[in-house]
Amino acid sequence: MPRPHPASFHADDGRAGCALCAAFRLLSGKARDAAEPQADLARALRRRGDAEQADSPARRRFTRAAAAGGFALALPSAWAQQAQREGVDVGKSSRFSKLVPAEQVEAAAAQQYAQLLAEARSKNALVGAEQTQAVRLRSISQRIIPFAPQWNTRAPGWKWEVNLLASKQINAFCMPGGKIAFYTGLIEQLKLTDDEVSMVMGHEVAHALREHARERMGKSAATNIGLEVGAAILGLGNVSRSLAGMGAQLLSLKFSRDDESEADLVGMELAARAGYDPRSGVSLWTKMGQATGGGGGAGSGGASKLAEYGSTHPQGPTRIRDIEANLPRVMPLYERAPKPTQRWDAGTERVTSKPATPPREQSR
Repeated sequence: MPRPHPASFHADDGRAGCALCAAFRLLSGKARDAAEPQADLARALRRRGDAEQADSPARRRFTRAAAAGGFALALPSAWAQQAQREGVDVGKSSRFSKLVPAEQVEAAAAQQYAQLLAEARSKNALVGAEQTQAVRLRSISQRIIPFAPQWNTRAPGWKWEVNLLASKQINAFCMPGGKIAFYTGLIEQLKLTDDEVSMVMGHEVAHALREHARERMGKSAATNIGLEVGAAILGLGNVSRSLAGMGAQLLSLKFSRDDESEADLVGMELAARAGYDPRSGVSLWTKMGQATGGGGGAGSGGASKLAEYGSTHPQGPTRIRDIEANLPRVMPLYERAPKPTQRWDAGTERVTSKPATPPREQSR
């Protein structure tokens, strides 16, 4: 997230925080008298009760240099370099998520995830950890997860899990706390490459990192039980029952289009840092669109199942355009990143060796 420009910390009443800021105000045309920069700077400093400092030789030399244009290009450039974060920009997390304790959401997710695995195990639908596709998913996750803390400071403390469920359902998710699940239907019907799997996984992990489920619960709390939530925050009430009810629906939560777009971009960056080609996001959603329309080899009933997945993961040209527009931000990350030494792409031989060691986390 880019830091605010230093100029944004100034009030609109003309006050400046320091001589440096006052000089920048002059250079950017915000001074009332651009023809007299030294006098205007002195007046700004006097309003702060610092007239003596304004009249010092050092200040006068600085003012003359600024007025001569010596800082006109250097200062904005230096600030821009400090403010610019490499990668995508999706803004701050929603304040609504703060209405619900993260620990409570993560605990609810862990409970539901355990129940899901138990049910799958009872139906012999939990793919063994030694199976090729399960190994593949864990290998890809081990390359992505090291970059999660850049997006959520709680991520290092999560007990990450990755499991594969044998089902024709076209689905994948990452619950709060790092609980990841893929369905074989998604991988097999779309014939996903490793790069495309990484885009799906990055997308789902991004939902957890950006706490979209917690945000949705917070919005529900604010809308439906606002007074009770306020009382609980003040220690005057208890909303645990209401929140528990919402927590029980974590698997069925639907995110907004903004959440989905945000997850696309964050996921694309995660995949790029992990050494997977972010351009695969275009091929992934092209495949999804073709399959949803009945083509692309979806198989019997595949189109309807893909349409169901698409109802919570919007498709369309706009989505692909957003990905393409942000590729210049992430391609340098991908080009520098260590690449996977093993691949499980469709058509390649089965891999039985251990997953590659995850790369060290890149600096921003």
